[in-house]
Amino acid sequence: MLIVHAVREMVVGMSSDLRHHLGRAGEDAAAAHMERLGYAIVARNHRTRFGELDLVCIGYGALVFVEVKSRRGRGSPWDALGREKQGRVRRMAISYLAESPDRPAAPILRFDAIGVVFDARGQMVSLEHLEGAF
Repeated sequence: MLIVHAVREMVVGMSSDLRHHLGRAGEDAAAAHMERLGYAIVARNHRTRFGELDLVCIGYGALVFVEVKSRRGRGSPWDALGREKQGRVRRMAISYLAESPDRPAAPILRFDAIGVVFDARGQMVSLEHLEGAF
């Protein structure tokens, strides 16, 4: 088991603890960004049977499902947001809507993506918000 973990760490390039910390920092930055724009955070890391929704926000007549992608160094955060992932986020949103009758109602449902890039020291370099990304 230890060998498998070590090989995975070499392939991915960082430990699972570091990936978790990076993901959490990206989600924190994305949540703060949405709040600065006037949205309220309805849910964070909401688990469904299809996976975990990063952020669910409400504002300006829209219930917004936000997928957050964090990267360190090179590579675009959008590299990990292909059609398969988009479909999974949609299924998670449908599950959230069905499982959360007490959620805020909104006439518009929207799927946004926020990409956060960090440098090698863990400092945020950029944050890009794509409204209606998919």
